[in-house]
Amino acid sequence: MLNRSYLTCLLVLTLVFSPLSFANTVSGSNGVVTSRSQLASDVGVEILQQGGNAIDAAVAVGFALAVTHPSAGNIGGGGFMVIKLDDGTVVTQDHREKAPGAAFPDMFLDATGDVDRRKSLYSAQAAGVPGSVAGMLDALQRYGSMSRQAVMAPAIRLAEQGFPLTPDMAGDFARVADSMSGYPASTAIFTNNGQPWQAGDIWVQSDLAESLKRISEQGKDGFYRGRTADLLVAEMRRLGGMITHEDLQAYDVKWREAISGSYRGYDIWSMPPPSSGGALVVQMLNMLEPYDLEALGWGTANTIHLMVEAQRRAYADRAEHMGDPDFYPVPLAMLTDKDYARERFSDFNPEQASDSEDIGAGTWPAESTETTHYSVMDKDGIAVSVTTTLNLGYGNRIVVPGAGFLLNNEMDDFSAKPGAPNAYGLLGDEANKIEAGKRMLSSMTPTIVTRDGETVLVTGSPGGSTIINTVFQVILNTLDHGMNIDQAVAAPRIHHQWQPDIVRYEPDAFVEGALETLERMGHTEMRPGGYGIGDANSILVRDGVMHATSDPRNDGGAAAY
Repeated sequence: MLNRSYLTCLLVLTLVFSPLSFANTVSGSNGVVTSRSQLASDVGVEILQQGGNAIDAAVAVGFALAVTHPSAGNIGGGGFMVIKLDDGTVVTQDHREKAPGAAFPDMFLDATGDVDRRKSLYSAQAAGVPGSVAGMLDALQRYGSMSRQAVMAPAIRLAEQGFPLTPDMAGDFARVADSMSGYPASTAIFTNNGQPWQAGDIWVQSDLAESLKRISEQGKDGFYRGRTADLLVAEMRRLGGMITHEDLQAYDVKWREAISGSYRGYDIWSMPPPSSGGALVVQMLNMLEPYDLEALGWGTANTIHLMVEAQRRAYADRAEHMGDPDFYPVPLAMLTDKDYARERFSDFNPEQASDSEDIGAGTWPAESTETTHYSVMDKDGIAVSVTTTLNLGYGNRIVVPGAGFLLNNEMDDFSAKPGAPNAYGLLGDEANKIEAGKRMLSSMTPTIVTRDGETVLVTGSPGGSTIINTVFQVILNTLDHGMNIDQAVAAPRIHHQWQPDIVRYEPDAFVEGALETLERMGHTEMRPGGYGIGDANSILVRDGVMHATSDPRNDGGAAAY
């Protein structure tokens, strides 16, 4: 029998689907893939059909996204990966970018001591040492079953032969063309001989194809040494960047212990620092576990009030405690402890909003919303959750001449100056200051939920500081509100991040009367927006069947067999 909360969800989702883009939802018994690009998702299923496992498919999708989704898919950036193996073991991989060896805390300050925002975002110095290639290849070597050449062949084919541009991609290229005008290699790729690309044009990336071939043939050395490395370092020298041959050769992938928690009998597995997301998701779930959200109902004032108050406290802790654990002692055991969550939530008032100024002190950085997430699962229950980014869409807008790939601008994710806002108006502090060899703090939150060792949910999202709350809500929608995966991902979202003390919300995020009730409770800064919170390409397993969906907020696609 359907409960009232579930019926409310169905009504709301019926209302919200029409203004959203088309969400591709598929089901399969052998394997499923969902990503920001239908072409990349199809590549993943192609690998699964050839007998590959989910790790093989995830690596193939990652390289394909570098071709088909260049604003965030990359070989010049970095990210995080959470893998659940067929024996139930969960491992996490950190291939986040690192600060070059010549980096120093004040490198983005001008002569007056203020942050030079253009330098931290749109210069060669904005680029951190890329980690994506090392990360994908290391995951393939450890846990894959196919050769590097086999999993990279589809991406090389897409780059070499080209593919028709979608209206979304053509429009995006036109939007960023002016910002690339100072870099001939960027203009050569993202314009059609100086004119805007049009939807349906066949987009060929010959230089990128050659870079991918070198990786396919030589492995890690095909990127971090040899011709590709020479081209990258030459551009650094030409533009005053910091990445050297020594930085590239020294880049290392980190395999870290997963963040783990429990929620209503389910096990939550997510990314540890330098991602802040996993600890915060577990902390917020711990805060809400004593409350019956199913009975309270989706989108009601009581449920939203609980969510906002949990978000407020968790994000305050993020500001105080989070940084690269190789440089800063992050108290993960405390942050993910259920007793700590109960103590942290002990001042929760069910009738009244808290004041963020009274919750705690601290500041934090945030990365761009132009990240991308993909999820993969195979017939043996192996699941891979990957979030990857260049930071801003198209990174620092610099394509490496002759190599065909964009550089990231992740150095802006560090705290260039304590108390100074980054590109998104958010602040940083000592824990995340720039240091040579350090990984910058992130909100990326690739997550897997299991029960009794079996995969239940694979999720994650782009969205800068909204990533954590997007993952949080997809989990609540599936586990508490009983939604199917397409409903759980399409459901309107809310976002609060402690400071500024504002609740952002998508259309139809509340049941009738809830917004007015929340305002009477003291949530006075309630700001509506479009459907722009997250892009949660996710997988849910029910009754032994894998169901995958792309997020209808953006173009994307899911594939299965």
